[in-house]
Amino acid sequence: MVRYEVKPLSPLALLWLALYCAVLVWSAIDPKDRMTWWLEVLPALVALLLLGATRPRFPLTPLCYTLILAHCCILMVGGHYTYAEVPLFDRISEWFGWSRNNYDKVGHFAQGFVPALAARELLIRLKVVNGAGWRNLFVVSACLAFSAFYELIEWWVAVLSGTAAEAFLGTQGYVWDTQSDMLLALIGAVSALLLLPRLHDRQLARLAAQ
Repeated sequence: MVRYEVKPLSPLALLWLALYCAVLVWSAIDPKDRMTWWLEVLPALVALLLLGATRPRFPLTPLCYTLILAHCCILMVGGHYTYAEVPLFDRISEWFGWSRNNYDKVGHFAQGFVPALAARELLIRLKVVNGAGWRNLFVVSACLAFSAFYELIEWWVAVLSGTAAEAFLGTQGYVWDTQSDMLLALIGAVSALLLLPRLHDRQLARLAAQ
């Protein structure tokens, strides 16, 4: 039997976990709608379990962990208020004269931005694809597929639960909500690939040298 040594958490890992738990506890206290809270926060809970299970054998770069934490916090805030009623974005909507609360668009941008970096890290470290061009194509395609699948999940939840899923869908009467969500995920994925490769490559090199 192969045994893996579980190393103690570093100060940065402890800080990561403390921030995650603090936001999770806050989010769980008297949310706007408990059913919506579970639906929105479930991906963050799954992410925590996956990161905990893979950390001993396949630790990620600090950049990837940081972005995952940010994405989890976005999900938890959306779960607490529901995406259509986040107070800060109600004020922003008033300032800019928007007809809807656009916090959900932040979530869908992150839905492309964060998975893009995670996918890039997996493809590079596992040597799945040779060449930056093909790798970027795979990353963007994977992010679009993930975004489309999430929209299907929203549809299935709406069909199964009826009006109970209205807050989860968060369309706010916008007829092109699904298409704009996927577009923002695409923009997020491309943005990550344009902005972060150099920093990500440096962290990958340090991780490989350890």
